[in-house]
Amino acid sequence: MFYLTLSKKGLWSGLLLLISLLLAGAAVIKMWDVPEKAAMAPVYHGSEAEKKISLTINVVWGEEYIPQILDILSENGVQATFFMGGQWVDDFPDLANKIAQNGHELGNHGYSHLHQERISKAANIEEIRKAETSIINVTGIKPELFAPPYGEKSDVILKAAEETGYTTIFWSIDTIDWQRPEPSVITERVLAGAHNGAIVLMHPTAPTVHSLPVVIKELKKQGYQLVKVSSLLEG
Repeated sequence: MFYLTLSKKGLWSGLLLLISLLLAGAAVIKMWDVPEKAAMAPVYHGSEAEKKISLTINVVWGEEYIPQILDILSENGVQATFFMGGQWVDDFPDLANKIAQNGHELGNHGYSHLHQERISKAANIEEIRKAETSIINVTGIKPELFAPPYGEKSDVILKAAEETGYTTIFWSIDTIDWQRPEPSVITERVLAGAHNGAIVLMHPTAPTVHSLPVVIKELKKQGYQLVKVSSLLEG
């Protein structure tokens, strides 16, 4: 009788152990089967329903042209979105403040203008946070939009931006003004690609300064309203 009692106990113990192992195995299988949630998709343009366009300027160099760009925007009653590198903000706090004081939108462009697809998510988060701190310390404004350096869009970058509370912004019209073409080339690229909800990518270069008044005049003539990216996304 004692032997049978032990056998029954052993049987139940074995069954419980087997059930536990099966449940644990099922949990592991489920964990491996469920794909990791994809990052929030980046934004390339706003609503096609409204005749609005955003001019964006990525700033990590070209500080000598910023005052002229600000004057042109002010003279034409246009507000743009400036994606600023944190290191640039640290180096040129007066210019960063002038951009903010003129009512333009401030965006995050990372701190060191690294190829962020080549670094870890943790390092990406650090780049974004460090730039954010610089912008806040200098201007008192916390940016909500992020433009990755070099237009890189790996999942690691997108997830880092999302986890730090940013909306990732790209563009639908690239002026490629960093190659410093003739101003007329920049103008033609913008006007040829103009569409409702367009986001135009620009940089502070001499050809950009010369083309900007013409771009603004012609877009307005076509009936476009030039707005900040955040305003573009509201429509």
